[in-house]
Amino acid sequence: MWERIASFILRYRFPLLIIVILFTAFMGWQASKVQLSYEFTRAIPTDNPKYQEYQDFRRQFGEDGNLLVIGIQTNELFQEKLFNDYADLAEKLRTTDGVIGVLSIPGASNLVKDTTSERLNAVPLFRAGHISQQELDSARDIFFKLKFYNGLLYNSETKTYLMGVSINKDVLNSKKRNKVVEDIVAAGDAFGTKHALEMHYSGLPLIRTNMATRVANEMQWFLFGSVVLSAAILLVFFRSPSATVLSLFVVVCGVLCSLGTMHLLGYKITLLNALIPPLIVVIGIPNCIYFLNKYHSSFRNLESDNPGANNIKSRALVEMIGRMGIVTLFCNIAAAIGFAVFALTRSAILKEFGVVAGINIFALFFISLIVIPVALSLLPVPKSRHTKYLDNKWLLSILDKLEVWSLNHRKAIYAVTGLVIVFSIIGIFKLKSEGFIVDDLPQTDKIYTDLKFFENNFKGVMPLEIIVDTKRKNGLRSNPLKTFEKIDSLSAFIGSHKELNRPLSIVEGMKFARQAYYDGDSSNYGLPNSFDIAFLAQYLNTKTDAAGTQNNFTRLVRSFMDSSRQRARVSTNMADVGSKRLHELLDEIGNKSETIFDTASYKVTLTGSSVTFLEGTAFIINGLKESIMWAFLLIALCMLYLFRSMRILLCSLVPNIIPLVITAGIMGWAGVRIKPSTVLVFSVALGIAIDITIRFLVNYKQELKGSRESSQVVIDTIHKTGISIIYTSLVLIAGFVIFCFSGFGGTKALGWLTSLTLVMATFTNLVFLPALLLSTGRK
Repeated sequence: MWERIASFILRYRFPLLIIVILFTAFMGWQASKVQLSYEFTRAIPTDNPKYQEYQDFRRQFGEDGNLLVIGIQTNELFQEKLFNDYADLAEKLRTTDGVIGVLSIPGASNLVKDTTSERLNAVPLFRAGHISQQELDSARDIFFKLKFYNGLLYNSETKTYLMGVSINKDVLNSKKRNKVVEDIVAAGDAFGTKHALEMHYSGLPLIRTNMATRVANEMQWFLFGSVVLSAAILLVFFRSPSATVLSLFVVVCGVLCSLGTMHLLGYKITLLNALIPPLIVVIGIPNCIYFLNKYHSSFRNLESDNPGANNIKSRALVEMIGRMGIVTLFCNIAAAIGFAVFALTRSAILKEFGVVAGINIFALFFISLIVIPVALSLLPVPKSRHTKYLDNKWLLSILDKLEVWSLNHRKAIYAVTGLVIVFSIIGIFKLKSEGFIVDDLPQTDKIYTDLKFFENNFKGVMPLEIIVDTKRKNGLRSNPLKTFEKIDSLSAFIGSHKELNRPLSIVEGMKFARQAYYDGDSSNYGLPNSFDIAFLAQYLNTKTDAAGTQNNFTRLVRSFMDSSRQRARVSTNMADVGSKRLHELLDEIGNKSETIFDTASYKVTLTGSSVTFLEGTAFIINGLKESIMWAFLLIALCMLYLFRSMRILLCSLVPNIIPLVITAGIMGWAGVRIKPSTVLVFSVALGIAIDITIRFLVNYKQELKGSRESSQVVIDTIHKTGISIIYTSLVLIAGFVIFCFSGFGGTKALGWLTSLTLVMATFTNLVFLPALLLSTGRK
């Protein structure tokens, strides 16, 4: 069949080549329209209860992850010049396009009792415009008596001050957020430079924006690096510019198709699928190496057997397609399965990655099958220098040693393999599963160090939301003191944790109001009791001023109750404690809330970006674990269909399980945690490493004819496939090593762990697999 396919390709080479070029041009046009994703990672399916609870929260109370925080540490904030410039910074940020509000000390309000109207009026602590030092000192003294702001806008012990900038949610989910974040940081840096202060920035808007920008930049550099490195290796191997250009053309077609597929399917570039174009280059090059290697060896053999014949090139091309077509087909199928299984998960981001990668890795086969033979038919016959690599003495000596090991040292091979497996299994028991929100950033990165600054001074900036639902409209007005006492008890429990900041809620507003009612006496900052209830109803009915506007305090209070007065919001910030500790904290808070609130009258829900992060991390890890099982099953079925032998199936899977076990063991010994980026390694490595096994076993099966001894067949297979396997493995390993230069820890882990797995897979397929075939084969 493959000979007929070869004849068809060579006969209709020009129409087929034109179709490939036109299709690539169309996909390139689609690729030019693909966009960068500005949405938060969609790791959880939309029907997940945690996702639905988070969406309900957003509809009722708005975004919880739209606050960018700016921090400074100084003893001189309340000096006239510095404070006025700090106030100007807050005003400049407030008028920045895309900013909807600024929470800062210059904008802080105080509650003042009006005995005439018997109301509490919110008035600015610091008047607008330039403030003299005398005015500033007076206002500062009042400000520090207001316990409401301690831990929210300043830390009195460390002399650190925080400014919060709220960004419009529509801007956050668009390209405009880059400009908004840049403007905010630029304004802050200008202030810091003027006063020789180190500026600290954090918050989900900043983290998400910088991560997305770096993803786009890294994709370009990794794509460029993988192409250049692959070209250099090909040029060294084949010493032929034409073969190098041909191979690069194949992978460029694959890259354009992958990006075009993203746009056609309505996907955008994310941290995960940004890896697909470089992966296409790394996976596509081996196709070219195997085809070119077979073409060169067939041409040289035919030329030596039939010197001077006219049809040597066409016969070599037919033999190349006939012998390598089936091999490359199943290799690409196996590799595509390794990626496509992610589409079986329910995580949107994994599904997109699996669909795009699976489709385009499989498409690489058809591109290679058409472009390479057609191009070779149009190029001159290879010269002796182009096939000189086939006689590489260094590689041939390695193959000879592999032959000796397989024939004479099988017991030693099994013994060493067994010891390594035992060592690896011990390491596997040391594996820990834990992820962090900024897990992929190095600890020296400014985003990471600034996050730690806010954790040390304000206990973090990651939002955690608790919704107390009274299950009836105006439930917060029915016996309010009882409800507020319960909320206060839960808030006190939350604030007692070193990882959690003092929560903000309607209760903190009530305490502030009680302090104001007693003329600002800080000793009266507490929850109103039954004797103070007279002003409680009025407080709950906080109205706008005569001009129809709301001050910062009024807006803050209203944000902690829904319009029906049925639900109260308890909002806190927390450190990036990792998924393991976060799970423990959520369980502790959940259990405590059950003891405080009667479940018949109240429903307490924990939500927010931190909760969805935990759920998403667990969902991705579980999905990836399932995908590994699916990959094994589907690849095993393909191998069984290809070889129709349980013995060959066993021999094909064992050499690929061993590298995965070794990699998992090394992760355990090295302290590398199980997280989405590291679990990804196993399915990817399995799909790629199985290629080596398929090429070896297909050639073994083709050589296994008649009554030839198994040992001789294994020897011939080692020598006929060994060179191309070693070359291909070097290209794959070098291609993944590029990812080690990433600024993201996850991408870096993907690089070195996959490279390690491929190194182990090369050894097991060239040493352990031949020994296994000899031990189980016929004499």
